[in-house]
Formats: sequence, structure tokens, C-alpha cells
Amino acid sequence: MTKIHPTAIVDPSAQIGSEVTVGPHTIIEGDTIIGDNATIGANCLVAANTELKSTVRLFHGAVVGTIPQDLKFSGEKTRLVIGENTTIREYAMLNRGTSERGETTIGRNCLLMAYSHVAHDCDVGNHVIMANAVNLAGHVSIGDYAIIGGVVPVHQFVKIGAHSMIGGGFRVQQDICPYALVGGYPLRVAGLNAIGLKRRGFRSETLQILEQTFKILFFSNLNTSQAVEKIKQEVEPIKEVTTILDFIKNSNRGMIK
Repeated sequence: MTKIHPTAIVDPSAQIGSEVTVGPHTIIEGDTIIGDNATIGANCLVAANTELKSTVRLFHGAVVGTIPQDLKFSGEKTRLVIGENTTIREYAMLNRGTSERGETTIGRNCLLMAYSHVAHDCDVGNHVIMANAVNLAGHVSIGDYAIIGGVVPVHQFVKIGAHSMIGGGFRVQQDICPYALVGGYPLRVAGLNAIGLKRRGFRSETLQILEQTFKILFFSNLNTSQAVEKIKQEVEPIKEVTTILDFIKNSNRGMIK
């Protein structure tokens, strides 16, 4: 049974699923979709053109789906979509898209901790963890299972590869290679995110091949183009290696080395 607190304000055009809970003083604007079993805490704002998939949880004070903080935005109808079983903690703020992409998307089973911010047109994958006060500028893309430490600002248009891990407190101004562990001043690749990959069931043979790839790419005297050619010649082309090579090929901002 859906439970909406009597002090909540819900627009009649909002589509509310079954077994939804809405806390006190929360506002749900029009043209919104709230999936089954979603939980929305007290003092939240679910702005127009926002969709929460099933079992999404918003904690106290979360603000989702507001218009972009982008001077180029001219009122076009865009949206924010938050995937199944994702948790948005206290006072996080997520903006909807602009005409360039049309939407901001958050994947399934993500955790966005308190005070995190996702700007317009971002694409956050599945199983992503963003710690407290992570701030994504516009058009950022994050791959599945990436983890970003607390108080990290991410420059606009940056791509963060799948299964990577970024230490807390560092500024991310360029793309982060999939499977990488990064940190330091200036930001640099410290090695393979081996512990995270082991926890996710990657085979030891795969880790050995990735270690070989990282040694060539990040810890040789080769530039990126030379390293890519050497990897193609010497490393077994398993799908994880192909993922890295495709990521490099599609990097527009350059990659943290």
C-alpha cells in the first residue's frame, strides 16, 4: 500500500507506483514517474520530468530533476532517470539534461552519498559508488562499478572507465582508464584496481593480462600511441584489453597516465 504523508505535495499528473512511501514536506512535481516500492524521505524535491525506477531510495533533503545549472539551457523539455535499486543520500542534487543529450541518467544499484552532485547530461553506469560531496560537472560519463572517493570534483566531459577507483580529495581533469586505481598530486595511475577486481570475481589469469597491459601503458617509457601498438602486438586480446583500447580510442580529453 502506498503511503504519502499528509504534508507532502504531489502533483495530480505524477504517476505513483504501488508500495511507494513519501515522507513529510516532500514535493513531487508534475510529469514525474515514481516506480514501485520507491521510498522518498522527508523534505525531498522530485522535480518535473524525473523518473525514479522501482526501489529507488531518496533520503532527507535530496533534490532530483531540477533544471541544469547551465546558461545555455533555454527551457527545453529534458529528463532525469534514476535506475532500479539506486540510493540517493541526504542533500544530493541531480539535474536533468539539456538539448545536447536530452537526459541525465543514473544506472541500477548505485549509491550516491550525501551532498553529491550530478550535473546536466551525465551518464552514470550501474553499481557506481560516489562518496560524500563528489561533484560531477556536465556531460561526465562513468562506467559500471566505478568508485569515486569523497570530495572529488570531476571536470566536464570527463570519462571514468568501468571498475576504476579514484582516491578521495583529488581533482579529475582527464579521463580515467578502466580498471585503474588512481590518486595523488598531480593525479596519476597507481596501478591496477586489483583488490576491487578480485572482489568482483575476475579470474587470476585475467588480472595477469591486465597487469601486463598496465605495465606497458602506464609504466614504460612509451607514449600512449606507442603503448597501444605494443599492447596489440604482445598482449592477449581478451575483452578487458579490448575495453581499454576502445576507451583510449574514444577519449577526447586525454587520459590520466
